[in-house]
Order: sequence, then structure tokens, then C-alpha cells
Amino acid sequence: MSGHSKWSTIKRKKGALDARRSKIFSKIIKDINIAVKDGGPDPEGNPRLRLAIANAKGVNMPKDNIARAINKASDKDAASFTEITYEGYAPNGIAVYVECTTDNVQRTVSNVRSYFNKHGGNLGTNGSLSFLFDRKGVFTVPKADIDQEEFEMELIDAGAEDIELEEGFFTVTTAMEDFGQMMKKLEELGIEPESASLHRIPKDTVKLDIDSARRVMKLIDVFEEDDDVQNVYHNLEITDELMEEV
Repeated sequence: MSGHSKWSTIKRKKGALDARRSKIFSKIIKDINIAVKDGGPDPEGNPRLRLAIANAKGVNMPKDNIARAINKASDKDAASFTEITYEGYAPNGIAVYVECTTDNVQRTVSNVRSYFNKHGGNLGTNGSLSFLFDRKGVFTVPKADIDQEEFEMELIDAGAEDIELEEGFFTVTTAMEDFGQMMKKLEELGIEPESASLHRIPKDTVKLDIDSARRVMKLIDVFEEDDDVQNVYHNLEITDELMEEV
């Protein structure tokens, strides 16, 4: 079960992920904070915290950092974060969906609006673009010594919609409602994913000429550099030529 999925057209190179590791740590710490505030510090009874810890391990966050983040979030005087989303258009009508976690909503919305305006886009109203994306579960699993055929059969039974193998990693896509079931299946198989999260996958992508696409990616990069931004989704088609640059 493989092929060129919609997810593969928007994911960034793993090298880019590695280059932003410290930023990723910061994002995961926010995820841990929200998970602890919502469901307590015990991962056994807090699925969201279990997921945040799994993602922390997936990017090799030290155990001491994870424990410290949980303890800090457990402090009643610790800063609280708010989850908020923004939707808008990049140049050439490319849809952009931004997920943020912030301790200052006014600062965040001001920055988001400024980024859109400075890069030829515009901030829209919430709900105006969400219909362009499907909510999917996406898991990244190291190939290691996994038997591909057996692995795929197990995951198809658990609800996998698409499985791709690229550069030593499986990318597994599920429907949102099958996310928890897939997590359980991987646990049963004794497999720890490098990452597991819900993503917004574009129903259709838009192809632009390389110069126009670069302008869109400049805006995406600006969003990704903002500490309040957790995830950025868009419906720009990432061509092979553009992939070499991101």
C-alpha cells in the first residue's frame, strides 16, 4: 500500500526538521503543558500527555527535559497556554491554516496578521478555509528491521488509509477517528513511532510556477519561525524542484 499521498506533497525534508530541533522541543513542551493542565500529570490516565511524551521521545528529547516539563506544568502558578487557529490566503490564493499555542492571544493575532500582510496575503475569518482540508492522523515510523508486508497488513486492519516508505521511514495516514486505534495497534506491535499527530491534509493542491511558489514558502517559513506557531498547513503543491529548496 503505497503511492504519492497528499501528505507527501506538503511534508518538509527530514533535514529541515533536524535543523529546527530546538524549536520542536519548545513546541512539544507547550503540548506537554496543555496536556497536563487538561488531564493531569499521569500519562497512564492522560492520552494526550502520552502522545506528547511519545512525540518528545521521537525527536530524542532527553528524559530529564520531559520530566521537568511535566513537573513545571503541574505547578498551579505555571503559565497557561491557549490553543487558537487562524486561516488566510498566501499569494496566488494558496490557503494557509495556522495552529498556535500562546500565552498572549493579542500578540499572536497581531503577528499572524502582519505576516500575511507583509507577504502579499491576507488573514481570513475562522472557518472560512477549514473545508479545504481533511483532518488525518499521521504517524512516522522508522523502518529498522520491520517486515514491510506484514507491517502493512497489520496496519491496514487497524484503519491505515495510506502507507509510504521513504528514506527509511514509513508514513502512515489514518482517518481522524482511527487515530487512537492506530496508536494502540503500534503499541501492541511494540513499535514506537517517531511522531504521531493529527494533521490537516489538503483535499486538493494548487501548482504554481517556481517563483510564485517560493513567495508562498517564504510566508510559510516566517510562520514556522514564530514561537507561538505549532503547525502550518497549506494547499500548495510541493514539486520536486521546490522540494530541493525546502
